[in-house]
Amino acid sequence: MAFHFPSSGDQKLIQIVDAALADTGRRSKGGLVCRKGCTPCCIGVFAINQLDAARLRRGLAELAKRDAGRAVAVQQRAREAVARLSRDFPGDPATGLLGKTKEELRRFEDFANEEPCPALDLDEGTCDLYDSRPMTCRTFGPPVRAEGGLGVCELCYQGFSEHEIAACEMVPDPEDLESRLLKKVERDTGLRGDTIIAYPLAA
Repeated sequence: MAFHFPSSGDQKLIQIVDAALADTGRRSKGGLVCRKGCTPCCIGVFAINQLDAARLRRGLAELAKRDAGRAVAVQQRAREAVARLSRDFPGDPATGLLGKTKEELRRFEDFANEEPCPALDLDEGTCDLYDSRPMTCRTFGPPVRAEGGLGVCELCYQGFSEHEIAACEMVPDPEDLESRLLKKVERDTGLRGDTIIAYPLAA
């Protein structure tokens, strides 16, 4: 099936999110300590949507043109991760789609929390697909509002009061462009539901 990735729309989304992060960084006055080589957020699986998955596949294809060896290494790490994780996968281990039942959601909370991201170069402490990383990666660190309130990386904003942290809140996608792009990707690919990073990179 031919699939045209929404490049211009996704690029706009990335620009919006990156601008929001830069603004938060300016307001954070040193509290946002994310830097090259800081990789705790790269350990442990998390859900990504089909737009993230499509962006990762595109990024891997682009990496293969620039550095075939590095792309092969990423794909090999992804395949090894899928092999390790598929037995206890809380969903469909063949497609990589996460389950939605209460039991599957409960199992996912404790699933593969020590698993390194296959895009992570453990020797360098860097992401081989940094420009194509999921939205969760782009918004992890600064204060971002979720169902439970403001979430923030435990390594950031040390010594900041709750009020000071709230003043640094990042609003990544105020017009919810991501949802519109996601609907297009799901419609065009026929793939619906969340997965984890290893699956789109292992295919």
